[in-house]
Amino acid sequence: MKARRVLITGGAGQLASDLRKRLEGAADVDARDRLALDITDDRAVERAISESSPEMVFNCAAYHKVDELEGEEDRAAQVNVRAVKRLAQRCAEREAKIVHFSTNYVFDGTAPEPYGERDLPNPRSVYAVTKLAGEYAARAYEPRALVVRSAGLYGLAGSDSKGGNFVERLLARVDRGEPVKMVEDQRLTPTFTADLAEAVLAAVDADVQGVLHLTNAGACSWYEFTVAILENAGHDVRVEGVATTGRPGMADRPLNGVLANEEAERLGLRPLRPWREALDDYMEQAGLASS
Repeated sequence: MKARRVLITGGAGQLASDLRKRLEGAADVDARDRLALDITDDRAVERAISESSPEMVFNCAAYHKVDELEGEEDRAAQVNVRAVKRLAQRCAEREAKIVHFSTNYVFDGTAPEPYGERDLPNPRSVYAVTKLAGEYAARAYEPRALVVRSAGLYGLAGSDSKGGNFVERLLARVDRGEPVKMVEDQRLTPTFTADLAEAVLAAVDADVQGVLHLTNAGACSWYEFTVAILENAGHDVRVEGVATTGRPGMADRPLNGVLANEEAERLGLRPLRPWREALDDYMEQAGLASS
């Protein structure tokens, strides 16, 4: 890691926590959670950047409650677009590089093949629209910006804003004796944030700019991911596969959310390991795997 001083926004999140761990000893890291730094407060952002004097900013802060955002357009734009634009401006003024994180939801999911960086986005929800706009804001106002799109993140730090990550929420439902239904027509590549953090830092060291897709390798449906989690946890639970159905007030989700890591391959970056191998490792580390 070439940067000696790093600021991480959204510092309590899964990815931010893994970035911080991997940067320990390599850089002076200032990781600020939402209480310590509200990125929608421009004065607070200016003050944080002045205090940290970062050479690099990892923006892990976002509003990502996908269904809730359908009725919160202004707040979504405030966090996912305007705050990103101003953060990128502050970085450019300080000659600091910004690394901003985005999502597979910027695609509509109708293509038969995984989406590469050169495929045309077509967002179909407030969340997706604002995340795509945030990508443009980061790149427009900080010319060296790196935008990393990923999918289905889970990590050891969990996801406090959602009551735990997908794995934790699923196992909690099973522990409560609730029936498990899961969509089997939405495909993606679930990604372990520890693997993603390592890959992001490798891309930063290679001075990658622009848009980069980074996920674990392979793909599965949410149904298949659910079955794998329950197998690892030693739960003999029936999972009912269901089709995606649109409901009023709910966000559209891409049926094909698989990202092709084409640019990483072209640049010779080390590919992330297969999703099932990453899941096994995560559950073992988290103490969620059956003994």
